[in-house]
Amino acid sequence: MRLFLSAHKTFILILSTLLLYSACSSKPKPKEPNPVRRKSPIAIANTLHKPSDTYIKVVYGQPYKKGRNIFGELIPYGEIWRTGANEATEITTTQDIILGGKKVNAGTYALFTIPRKNNDWTIVLNDVLGQWGAFNYNSSHDVLRTHASAIQKSSAFEALTIQFSEIVNDSTNMIIQWDHTEVKIPIIFSDSNPSS
Repeated sequence: MRLFLSAHKTFILILSTLLLYSACSSKPKPKEPNPVRRKSPIAIANTLHKPSDTYIKVVYGQPYKKGRNIFGELIPYGEIWRTGANEATEITTTQDIILGGKKVNAGTYALFTIPRKNNDWTIVLNDVLGQWGAFNYNSSHDVLRTHASAIQKSSAFEALTIQFSEIVNDSTNMIIQWDHTEVKIPIIFSDSNPSS
């Protein structure tokens, strides 16, 4: 009799385990969590240098001033900034270029900046893509650091805007504008004559 009860308990235990396993495995897989809500719209700036077939594109989150003091308050001086909102801004170039006097190989990079009160900005290209803000920024992945001067304008730019100036003599400027600040970073198309 004891043997029967023991076998009966074992059978019930096995059956319960199988039913539980079946119920768990038949549940639909949970959906991927929703992406982080982006508070700022995505903007794109681009330019094409036809002689060298060089296409440059900048993708960035475009925050607005909304009555705030931006540089020195919202964006602290001397600290690394994602140069936009949401994910770190990314710049892609299809050919090698000279940015701020330094060579950049074709590819896609995270674009960071360090604004300073004396208007001397550091421009940083980093090879880690998809970073949210600059929270996990690591300078050991920097591929370029250069400098650019900021100028203060009398009127304010409401939305952060990145754009390229007209191409003249195989060069352009990447222009960053927000609040009363404007920064121009010179770009030279390093191989404007493909046959050379």
